[in-house]
Amino acid sequence: MLNGIHIAFIGGGVMGEAIVNSLTRGSGVPGASITVAEPIAARRSQLAECYGVNVTASNADAVRQAGIVILSIKPQMMSAALNDLRGVVAESALIFSIAAGVPIRSIADVLGANQPIVRVMPNTPAQIGQGISVWTCTPAVNETQREQARLILTSMGEEIFMEGEHYLDMATALSGTGPAYVFLFMEALIDAGVHLGFSRSISERLVMQTIKGSVEYALHSKRHVAELRNQVTSPAGTTASALYRLEKGGLRTIISRAVWAAYERCIALGRIKKDD
Repeated sequence: MLNGIHIAFIGGGVMGEAIVNSLTRGSGVPGASITVAEPIAARRSQLAECYGVNVTASNADAVRQAGIVILSIKPQMMSAALNDLRGVVAESALIFSIAAGVPIRSIADVLGANQPIVRVMPNTPAQIGQGISVWTCTPAVNETQREQARLILTSMGEEIFMEGEHYLDMATALSGTGPAYVFLFMEALIDAGVHLGFSRSISERLVMQTIKGSVEYALHSKRHVAELRNQVTSPAGTTASALYRLEKGGLRTIISRAVWAAYERCIALGRIKKDD
Protein backbone atom coordinates (compact mmCIF):
# COMPACT_ATOMS: atom_id res chain seq x y z
CA MET A 1 0.00 0.00 0.00
CA LEU A 2 2.96 2.32 0.62
CA ASN A 3 5.14 0.86 -2.12
CA GLY A 4 6.03 3.30 -4.86
CA ILE A 5 4.79 6.32 -2.90
CA HIS A 6 7.21 9.05 -2.00
CA ILE A 7 6.80 10.21 1.60
CA ALA A 8 7.98 13.65 2.71
CA PHE A 9 8.60 14.65 6.30
CA ILE A 10 8.48 18.27 7.33
CA GLY A 11 10.63 18.13 10.43
CA GLY A 12 13.15 15.51 11.51
CA GLY A 13 12.73 15.71 15.28
CA VAL A 14 12.05 12.96 17.79
CA MET A 15 8.58 11.96 16.56
CA GLY A 16 9.52 12.43 12.92
CA GLU A 17 12.44 10.07 13.41
CA ALA A 18 10.18 7.61 15.25
CA ILE A 19 7.94 7.39 12.20
CA VAL A 20 10.89 7.14 9.82
CA ASN A 21 12.33 4.34 11.93
CA SER A 22 8.99 2.50 12.02
CA LEU A 23 8.53 2.76 8.27
CA THR A 24 12.05 1.84 7.18
CA ARG A 25 12.82 -0.84 9.75
CA GLY A 26 9.38 -2.11 10.65
CA SER A 27 7.35 -1.76 7.46
CA GLY A 28 10.06 -2.17 4.85
CA VAL A 29 9.66 1.22 3.20
CA PRO A 30 12.96 1.97 1.43
CA GLY A 31 14.84 5.03 2.61
CA ALA A 32 15.08 6.20 -0.99
CA SER A 33 11.29 6.70 -0.94
CA ILE A 34 11.52 9.15 1.95
CA THR A 35 12.68 12.77 2.03
CA VAL A 36 13.09 14.64 5.30
CA ALA A 37 13.14 18.43 5.39
CA GLU A 38 15.18 19.49 8.41
CA PRO A 39 16.80 22.89 9.04
CA ILE A 40 19.72 21.61 11.16
CA ALA A 41 22.57 20.29 9.00
CA ALA A 42 23.94 17.91 11.62
CA ARG A 43 20.51 16.40 12.10
CA ARG A 44 20.10 15.93 8.34
CA SER A 45 23.39 14.06 8.18
CA GLN A 46 22.40 11.85 11.10
CA LEU A 47 19.06 10.88 9.57
CA ALA A 48 20.59 10.18 6.16
CA GLU A 49 23.27 7.98 7.69
CA CYS A 50 20.96 6.05 10.02
CA TYR A 51 18.04 5.43 7.67
CA GLY A 52 19.29 6.03 4.14
CA VAL A 53 16.67 8.72 3.54
CA ASN A 54 16.96 11.78 1.34
CA VAL A 55 17.41 15.02 3.24
CA THR A 56 17.01 18.70 2.42
CA ALA A 57 16.79 22.04 4.18
CA SER A 58 13.88 23.09 1.95
CA ASN A 59 10.29 22.20 2.84
CA ALA A 60 9.16 22.96 -0.70
CA ASP A 61 11.80 20.72 -2.29
CA ALA A 62 10.87 17.84 0.01
CA VAL A 63 7.21 17.71 -1.06
CA ARG A 64 7.41 18.25 -4.82
CA GLN A 65 7.11 14.54 -5.66
CA ALA A 66 5.40 13.41 -2.46
CA GLY A 67 2.19 11.42 -2.31
CA ILE A 68 2.18 11.64 1.50
CA VAL A 69 3.39 14.64 3.49
CA ILE A 70 3.94 14.13 7.23
CA LEU A 71 3.94 17.34 9.25
CA SER A 72 6.14 16.30 12.17
CA ILE A 73 6.85 19.75 13.54
CA LYS A 74 6.02 21.72 16.66
CA PRO A 75 2.73 23.67 16.60
CA GLN A 76 4.49 27.04 16.66
CA MET A 77 6.32 26.13 13.45
CA MET A 78 3.21 25.12 11.53
CA SER A 79 2.29 28.49 10.04
CA ALA A 80 5.69 29.03 8.43
CA ALA A 81 5.86 25.44 7.20
CA LEU A 82 2.43 25.59 5.59
CA ASN A 83 3.34 28.82 3.81
CA ASP A 84 6.35 26.99 2.35
CA LEU A 85 4.04 24.27 1.03
CA ARG A 86 1.37 26.56 -0.41
CA GLY A 87 1.03 25.94 -4.14
CA VAL A 88 3.83 23.34 -4.11
CA VAL A 89 2.31 20.21 -2.58
CA ALA A 90 0.10 18.18 -4.94
CA GLU A 91 -3.64 18.65 -4.43
CA SER A 92 -4.08 14.87 -4.17
CA ALA A 93 -1.24 14.38 -1.66
CA LEU A 94 -2.25 13.08 1.76
CA ILE A 95 -1.32 15.56 4.49
CA PHE A 96 -0.60 13.79 7.77
CA SER A 97 -0.24 16.11 10.78
CA ILE A 98 0.95 15.11 14.26
CA ALA A 99 1.16 18.69 15.60
CA ALA A 100 -0.71 18.98 18.91
CA GLY A 101 -3.47 21.56 19.05
CA VAL A 102 -3.35 22.48 15.35
CA PRO A 103 -6.85 21.95 13.92
CA ILE A 104 -7.47 20.62 10.45
CA ARG A 105 -9.05 23.93 9.51
CA SER A 106 -5.73 25.74 9.99
CA ILE A 107 -4.08 23.41 7.48
CA ALA A 108 -6.97 23.46 5.01
CA ASP A 109 -7.10 27.28 5.06
CA VAL A 110 -3.59 27.33 3.57
CA LEU A 111 -3.44 24.19 1.43
CA GLY A 112 -7.04 24.16 0.24
CA ALA A 113 -10.42 22.86 1.41
CA ASN A 114 -10.18 19.80 -0.85
CA GLN A 115 -6.75 18.71 0.37
CA PRO A 116 -6.88 15.21 1.93
CA ILE A 117 -5.83 15.77 5.57
CA VAL A 118 -5.29 13.35 8.45
CA ARG A 119 -4.76 14.68 11.96
CA VAL A 120 -3.09 12.36 14.45
CA MET A 121 -2.20 12.38 18.14
CA PRO A 122 0.53 9.77 18.70
CA ASN A 123 2.47 9.32 21.94
CA THR A 124 6.06 8.76 23.02
CA PRO A 125 6.05 4.91 23.13
CA ALA A 126 5.61 5.04 19.34
CA GLN A 127 9.40 5.36 19.27
CA ILE A 128 9.64 1.65 20.16
CA GLY A 129 6.51 0.48 18.34
CA GLN A 130 4.41 0.47 21.53
CA GLY A 131 2.47 3.69 21.03
CA ILE A 132 -1.19 4.38 20.52
CA SER A 133 -2.46 7.00 18.10
CA VAL A 134 -5.88 8.60 17.84
CA TRP A 135 -6.70 10.04 14.43
CA THR A 136 -9.37 11.52 12.22
CA CYS A 137 -9.53 12.79 8.65
CA THR A 138 -11.38 15.01 6.22
CA PRO A 139 -13.96 13.69 3.72
CA ALA A 140 -11.39 14.26 0.95
CA VAL A 141 -9.32 11.34 2.29
CA ASN A 142 -10.22 8.31 0.17
CA GLU A 143 -10.25 4.70 1.33
CA THR A 144 -6.80 3.97 -0.06
CA GLN A 145 -5.37 6.94 1.83
CA ARG A 146 -7.14 5.81 5.01
CA GLU A 147 -5.42 2.46 4.71
CA GLN A 148 -2.10 4.19 4.11
CA ALA A 149 -2.65 6.21 7.29
CA ARG A 150 -3.44 3.03 9.22
CA LEU A 151 -0.29 1.35 7.92
CA ILE A 152 1.83 4.27 9.09
CA LEU A 153 0.17 4.30 12.50
CA THR A 154 0.22 0.55 13.11
CA SER A 155 3.94 0.56 12.35
CA MET A 156 4.23 2.58 15.59
CA GLY A 157 1.76 0.57 17.69
CA GLU A 158 -2.02 0.69 17.94
CA GLU A 159 -4.46 3.15 16.35
CA ILE A 160 -7.98 4.36 17.05
CA PHE A 161 -10.02 6.26 14.44
CA MET A 162 -12.55 8.83 15.68
CA GLU A 163 -15.09 10.65 13.52
CA GLY A 164 -14.97 13.92 15.48
CA GLU A 165 -11.84 16.08 15.54
CA HIS A 166 -12.61 17.20 19.10
CA TYR A 167 -11.56 13.73 20.26
CA LEU A 168 -7.99 14.57 19.21
CA ASP A 169 -7.79 17.26 21.89
CA MET A 170 -9.05 14.75 24.44
CA ALA A 171 -6.48 12.22 23.29
CA THR A 172 -3.75 14.84 23.56
CA ALA A 173 -4.60 15.31 27.25
CA LEU A 174 -4.99 11.61 28.04
CA SER A 175 -2.73 9.43 25.89
CA GLY A 176 -0.52 12.05 24.22
CA THR A 177 0.52 13.66 27.49
CA GLY A 178 -0.10 10.46 29.46
CA PRO A 179 3.46 9.09 29.36
CA ALA A 180 4.63 12.15 31.29
CA TYR A 181 2.14 11.35 34.08
CA VAL A 182 3.40 7.78 34.21
CA PHE A 183 7.05 8.88 34.24
CA LEU A 184 6.38 11.31 37.08
CA PHE A 185 4.67 8.56 39.09
CA MET A 186 7.61 6.24 38.40
CA GLU A 187 10.06 8.92 39.49
CA ALA A 188 8.14 9.46 42.73
CA LEU A 189 8.11 5.71 43.46
CA ILE A 190 11.83 5.39 42.76
CA ASP A 191 12.60 8.32 45.06
CA ALA A 192 10.42 6.74 47.75
CA GLY A 193 12.39 3.51 47.42
CA VAL A 194 15.65 5.39 47.85
CA HIS A 195 14.19 7.14 50.91
CA LEU A 196 13.39 3.71 52.37
CA GLY A 197 17.00 2.63 51.94
CA PHE A 198 17.32 0.92 48.54
CA SER A 199 20.08 1.97 46.18
CA ARG A 200 18.74 3.99 43.24
CA SER A 201 19.54 1.20 40.78
CA ILE A 202 17.64 -1.40 42.80
CA SER A 203 14.72 0.97 43.37
CA GLU A 204 14.55 1.71 39.62
CA ARG A 205 14.57 -2.00 38.81
CA LEU A 206 11.80 -2.73 41.32
CA VAL A 207 9.60 0.11 40.07
CA MET A 208 10.15 -0.54 36.35
CA GLN A 209 9.29 -4.22 36.55
CA THR A 210 6.37 -3.61 38.92
CA ILE A 211 4.75 -1.17 36.50
CA LYS A 212 5.54 -3.26 33.45
CA GLY A 213 4.22 -6.43 35.10
CA SER A 214 1.09 -4.67 36.40
CA VAL A 215 0.20 -3.43 32.92
CA GLU A 216 0.78 -6.85 31.37
CA TYR A 217 -1.26 -8.48 34.12
CA ALA A 218 -4.14 -6.04 33.60
CA LEU A 219 -4.13 -6.68 29.85
CA HIS A 220 -4.03 -10.43 30.37
CA SER A 221 -6.74 -10.59 33.05
CA LYS A 222 -9.35 -8.53 31.14
CA ARG A 223 -10.82 -7.49 34.50
CA HIS A 224 -11.69 -3.96 35.56
CA VAL A 225 -8.71 -2.24 37.15
CA ALA A 226 -10.73 -1.56 40.31
CA GLU A 227 -11.21 -5.31 40.73
CA LEU A 228 -7.49 -5.89 40.24
CA ARG A 229 -6.72 -3.26 42.86
CA ASN A 230 -9.08 -4.98 45.31
CA GLN A 231 -7.27 -8.28 44.74
CA VAL A 232 -4.09 -6.92 46.27
CA THR A 233 -5.75 -4.91 49.05
CA SER A 234 -6.14 -6.94 52.22
CA PRO A 235 -8.23 -5.48 55.08
CA ALA A 236 -6.01 -3.47 57.44
CA GLY A 237 -2.97 -4.45 55.40
CA THR A 238 -0.04 -2.52 54.00
CA THR A 239 -1.73 -1.83 50.66
CA ALA A 240 -4.87 -0.54 52.37
CA SER A 241 -2.76 1.86 54.46
CA ALA A 242 -0.95 3.15 51.39
CA LEU A 243 -4.13 3.57 49.34
CA TYR A 244 -5.79 5.42 52.21
CA ARG A 245 -2.98 7.99 52.13
CA LEU A 246 -3.23 8.34 48.34
CA GLU A 247 -6.99 8.83 48.46
CA LYS A 248 -6.76 11.24 51.40
CA GLY A 249 -4.17 13.23 49.44
CA GLY A 250 -6.63 13.59 46.55
CA LEU A 251 -4.78 11.47 44.00
CA ARG A 252 -7.83 10.87 41.80
CA THR A 253 -8.82 14.52 41.91
CA ILE A 254 -5.38 15.88 41.09
CA ILE A 255 -4.99 13.44 38.17
CA SER A 256 -8.37 14.45 36.80
CA ARG A 257 -7.50 18.13 37.14
CA ALA A 258 -4.14 17.61 35.48
CA VAL A 259 -5.69 15.88 32.47
CA TRP A 260 -8.34 18.61 32.24
CA ALA A 261 -5.62 21.29 32.37
CA ALA A 262 -3.82 19.61 29.47
CA TYR A 263 -7.10 19.45 27.54
CA GLU A 264 -7.81 23.15 28.11
CA ARG A 265 -4.30 24.04 26.99
CA CYS A 266 -4.74 22.04 23.81
CA ILE A 267 -8.01 23.87 23.09
CA ALA A 268 -6.27 27.19 23.72
CA LEU A 269 -3.47 26.31 21.30
CA GLY A 270 -6.07 25.55 18.65
CA ARG A 271 -7.72 28.93 19.18
CA ILE A 272 -4.38 30.72 18.89
CA LYS A 273 -3.67 29.00 15.57
CA LYS A 274 -7.15 29.82 14.27
CA ASP A 275 -6.85 33.47 15.31
CA ASP A 276 -3.46 33.70 13.60
